[in-house]
Amino acid sequence: MIPLKWRWIIIKRLPNWYMFLATSVFLTVAMLAGALQPLLINTISASKPQPIFHGNLNQPKVAFACNVFWGEEFLPAMLDTFDQHNIKITFFIGGSWGKRYPEMLKELAKRGHELGNHSFSHPHPNSLSKRQNQEQILRTENLIQEVTGIKTTLYAPPYGEYNDTVLSAAAELGYTTIMWSVDTIDWKKPSEEVIWNRVMKKIHNGAIVLMHPTEVTAKALPVLIKEITAKGYIITTVSDIIK
Repeated sequence: MIPLKWRWIIIKRLPNWYMFLATSVFLTVAMLAGALQPLLINTISASKPQPIFHGNLNQPKVAFACNVFWGEEFLPAMLDTFDQHNIKITFFIGGSWGKRYPEMLKELAKRGHELGNHSFSHPHPNSLSKRQNQEQILRTENLIQEVTGIKTTLYAPPYGEYNDTVLSAAAELGYTTIMWSVDTIDWKKPSEEVIWNRVMKKIHNGAIVLMHPTEVTAKALPVLIKEITAKGYIITTVSDIIK
């Protein structure tokens, strides 16, 4: 049996032990929280839809992504060049453009090129609600499917704009949001040499090369294709390099 004197000392010191134990538990929890924070952040980020900027970095493949809302007069020359080199690329179609030029849209599909979705009226996606973003995507999806029989699953948002609302809107409809890693900036109508230099300085495994149907792009393509393939790259579609 514990003597009365020692029992009194133990009772008197119990608060100190509680304080020590509580402090130890608090510090342990705090340390674990700090260690787990990056993991938790990464897990949360991974659960959100993310845009794709490039494909497989371990394979010597690059994709051409051509956004089409205008420039239909230059598409035949571009298509002929692709046929001559046995190349299939991804055309991201603007719905209102496809409505005006259904025969050209059919021709893109007939030539075996991949079709993606580029909204219907080219609004700023970040200024739209989720419902409005989905309306833009679905109108274009339905139009493309009616004209070609192809259902699109890749989405290139206008102006390269995206936020969580835009990404969620696309993902909920089964779309992967596509960006780019190499930009020709051909809409500013630079010289052919400028386009070649812009692309060749940044070309890499899994690159997504953004372009539009412009006169200078159509003229630059033969040399650009020759230079890219000379470096050992295969030019293909977006879905091919991201799978």
